[in-house]
Amino acid sequence: MFKIALIGAGRIGLIHAKSIAANKDSQLVAIADVFAEAAQKLAAETGAEARSVDDILADPGIDAVLIASSTDTHSDLIERATAAGKAVLCEKPVDLSLERALTALQKADATGKPVMIGFNRRFDPNFASLKAAFDKGEIGKGELLAITSFDPAPPPASYVKVSGGLFRDMMIHDFDIACWIYGSAPARVTATGSSIVDPAIGAEGDVDTAVVTLAWDDGRIAVIKNSRRAGYGYDQRIELLGSEGLLSAQNVLENTVQKITNAGALSAKPVYFFLERYMRAYEIEWTAFIEALKSGATMPATLREGVAALACAEAATQSVKTGQTVAVTPAMLGA
Repeated sequence: MFKIALIGAGRIGLIHAKSIAANKDSQLVAIADVFAEAAQKLAAETGAEARSVDDILADPGIDAVLIASSTDTHSDLIERATAAGKAVLCEKPVDLSLERALTALQKADATGKPVMIGFNRRFDPNFASLKAAFDKGEIGKGELLAITSFDPAPPPASYVKVSGGLFRDMMIHDFDIACWIYGSAPARVTATGSSIVDPAIGAEGDVDTAVVTLAWDDGRIAVIKNSRRAGYGYDQRIELLGSEGLLSAQNVLENTVQKITNAGALSAKPVYFFLERYMRAYEIEWTAFIEALKSGATMPATLREGVAALACAEAATQSVKTGQTVAVTPAMLGA
């Protein structure tokens, strides 16, 4: 039984607390949050103890820490937790700053403690099945990857202001999926973005609609489309064209009922929000973390891979500002 501490008792922290409790090999024993009442409330609901971060990291009985606090705390907590001998699962992204994330990577690697980044979409059964089929060679060499990710409604400008922007906050998942499916980071990134959904987002210096093209030196291409507004629901799709065929993962719908009449065909809409779409993925993600701890295997979404996704986000941010294609250099990947 692994003893787990949770840092961050907000919405994502609550989801992770449920996953920890559902796993027979993990026990949530401590919770910390900058808002003491939030930590105390979640601790009372889960049977854990509300404690400070310092107390958690100093406790040799705690095996692993799940970091679900604000992004600007991630690198510091990764460094401190690994230095204290804890395994870590940290929510995405690694940091708002690529430079800071690279420092965290170097320091965490030096401790030898495992760190996993919470790219939960890798663990979605549909996306995982697509990846498995591709890895088996069922469509030959991958040539053109298309990823669609549309939110049902934009977040408030107050959130955008501290989120790091669309590329670091929202598209970071899609950068990771592209690198994961193809097995490496791209060589070049070209991005186009605008703010046409909510003027308040543009006023904060961010975009709410974007298309990014990733290019690999061997000719492979990935295209990512993001929008902060799709009123019909949470639109999440992947399409991969290979030399011998095509793989696609379609939306998860509210139900599977389809009505077909002389007038046409009608089916349900996509589920509305990420909690509905990816709740199962969060559970599988935690199980994968625990299984890696048990076996000593490499974490399925490593800190280095988290840095690679952030490097893509940094390149996309620069590309939008300059209108130029930006190279993803070895230094940006921590090589």
